[in-house]
Amino acid sequence: MIGKPIEYKTLSQAEVDEACKRHDFLMSGRMGGARANFSYKVLTGLNLSGRNLADADLSGAVLENCNLSGANLTRAALFAADMRRANLAGAVLHRADMRGAVLRGADLTGADLSQADLREGSIAQVDRKKGLAVLTHEQRPGEASEATFARANLSQTKMSGAVVQSADFSDAVLIGARLTRANLRNSRFPGANLEGADLQGADLTDADLRDTVLIGTRMEMAQLQGANMEGALRDAPPAEIADPGGETAKALDRHARWCETGGAEGAPSTFDGKDLRGLKTLARRNLTALQARGAVLYGIDMEGAELQGAKLANADLRMTSLRGADLRGADLSGARLNNADLREARLGPLLLPNDRLLAASLAEAVLRYADLSGADMRHVEAKGADLAYARLHGADVRKARFSGACFSGAKLPADFRSNVDDLSGAVDLSAA
Repeated sequence: MIGKPIEYKTLSQAEVDEACKRHDFLMSGRMGGARANFSYKVLTGLNLSGRNLADADLSGAVLENCNLSGANLTRAALFAADMRRANLAGAVLHRADMRGAVLRGADLTGADLSQADLREGSIAQVDRKKGLAVLTHEQRPGEASEATFARANLSQTKMSGAVVQSADFSDAVLIGARLTRANLRNSRFPGANLEGADLQGADLTDADLRDTVLIGTRMEMAQLQGANMEGALRDAPPAEIADPGGETAKALDRHARWCETGGAEGAPSTFDGKDLRGLKTLARRNLTALQARGAVLYGIDMEGAELQGAKLANADLRMTSLRGADLRGADLSGARLNNADLREARLGPLLLPNDRLLAASLAEAVLRYADLSGADMRHVEAKGADLAYARLHGADVRKARFSGACFSGAKLPADFRSNVDDLSGAVDLSAA
């Protein structure tokens, strides 16, 4: 084998199915198990959707046009694998070794690539005289031009030096990702979260960075000619907001007093369009009927806050903790709640005089990857809401209305369909 060129072997669907079966036996501790080894195998166009291939070896494999949607590839070796136009939607690639892999035109919508390594890679083979001789013709950067990473989790992913031109990162999570010197020309990032990401020296020429989160993002020496950064969320909120003796803090205190005394003292507050990130925490505050339409509340701790009847339409509540918050009758229409923590939140109706009910509204709200486990969502109005990959385990959805809502990859209660009032026009409900 010393010095012998690498030889590729084509596998049939039956051979792949058998190898996957034995790998699954290994992973579950059953007899007859064996680690799947597809190293330098040709699997073009085959179906591996939903397979458990955690820790499998696919180094140098040809996976062009393969269906790997929903597959578990945690820690898999995909070193220099050819995955052009492969379907990896919803796949788990956590900590996968993807150095030098080719992902041109691949679909990674909603995939989990957290801590994956997509840096430059090269294939080496044993040489009798030189030891490990690098095959220079195979040396290449990670290449994912025209790939789709929409709504994917790329937290702490390593992509330094990668070529990712004209790719789609819409609403992707790239928290702490390393993209130094990456070629990202013409790529789209609208709504993506790049908090703490390293983009030093990256080429973002003509990139779409609208409404991205750029808090703590390093962009020294990055090329930004023609880049659209409209609505991007930057580092510094107004200094006055964080001042405990400032006007914002005083206004909140007056509002709380107004709530507690039934309007006899204090005064209601209006924060429409304001950047309130400097507050850091509003946990367990009495903010009933708060008006903060279009306000920026990104990442604020609002756990247990009283927000009955609050007006939060179009507010930026991404990464916000609203666990156990009382949002009965609140208007969250059009709000951005990506990755928000809404566990045990009260989103049921508010009881008004004469036994009238004021339903909470999530109409057109974006709740991708939000956690609504155990939330009270009775009667909620969620027409057109985006609940892709959201978790609703144990949520009470009796008489809720989700017409036209998107449920791609969402985790729903077993009795979801039988309890809600309206699912007309719902998208991807069967895939949830």
